[in-house]
Amino acid sequence: MQTVSSRTDCLSKADGRRAAARVALMNSVFNELPSRRITQEFISHSVQEAASTASGCVGDAKDPCTSIGAYCYMLQSNLGKTMLEFQELMTVFQLLHWNGSLKIFRERKCSRKEVVSYYSQHRLDECFRSHMALDWISKEQETPGILSQELQVALRELEEARRAGRELRFYKEKREILSLALSQRHSEGASAQ
Repeated sequence: MQTVSSRTDCLSKADGRRAAARVALMNSVFNELPSRRITQEFISHSVQEAASTASGCVGDAKDPCTSIGAYCYMLQSNLGKTMLEFQELMTVFQLLHWNGSLKIFRERKCSRKEVVSYYSQHRLDECFRSHMALDWISKEQETPGILSQELQVALRELEEARRAGRELRFYKEKREILSLALSQRHSEGASAQ
């Protein structure tokens, strides 16, 4: 997947926001072009690039139990879709990894193929965010203060990404999920009193 990035530090928050918005707009326009659909050629090239970057081999693409195989399967299951649609799916998996859900799926012996198939059918929407927020509320009950701590980290990462002019979706989603969890947690606390 190609992205446009400014790779320049911005002097102010406003400059950072403008640069990030410009990057997001350019990426969405570029990635929605009919020529920017996932093709078999794109999949082959991406898998080769992933294998060389991850010190793996292209043969791993046939095994969905490997990370390259899971990536190949994700690409194959999105054949014909736009890069923007695939980018949303990748954001979902970034969030699942960050949230610890992928580790839980592994512990429950769910195959990567099953997880990819399931989440390929779901969008990044309010329902998804609410489920993740509930996970974080549970984590807060186990480790008090983790929500505020994670939110501070998410805000810092969002600001760093914004200043660097990088894609912000993952960081904004983290902030949104944690803010939702905190507001639900506070409303539960207020109604209990």
